[in-house]
Amino acid sequence: MLDTPSDTIWIVTDDTPQLSIPDGVKSGATTTRSWGEEPTREISKGVGDAVPVSAEKLEQNMTSFLQVIGRLFSRAEQQAKVNSGMQLDAIELSVEISGEGEVKLIGSGVKTGAKGAIKLTFKRQEPA
Repeated sequence: MLDTPSDTIWIVTDDTPQLSIPDGVKSGATTTRSWGEEPTREISKGVGDAVPVSAEKLEQNMTSFLQVIGRLFSRAEQQAKVNSGMQLDAIELSVEISGEGEVKLIGSGVKTGAKGAIKLTFKRQEPA
């Protein structure tokens, strides 16, 4: 068993892309089927490998990520208020943590459910 410090977080990764072989394409496997009868097969690594990431490194990367995102949305809110009088009420982001502890914003076109994304929702704090 791998000896890791207690301030380690295990990240499950799946860096191997899935390969789909479409109908009618030979895969190199020997079968008695004709060209048109070859079924589509999914080749996948499975759940993935777990890698240890320093909790301190992950904390630093998340802090840096949130500082940049905070500045970005602060400027966006200022412009919205100046241009149209609107107020930003909530922000919802999907992020992914890599096996190296990098925190990445997931953009459009990516199915977040399939990637195991972390959903962060920030709401405006009501005045006390």
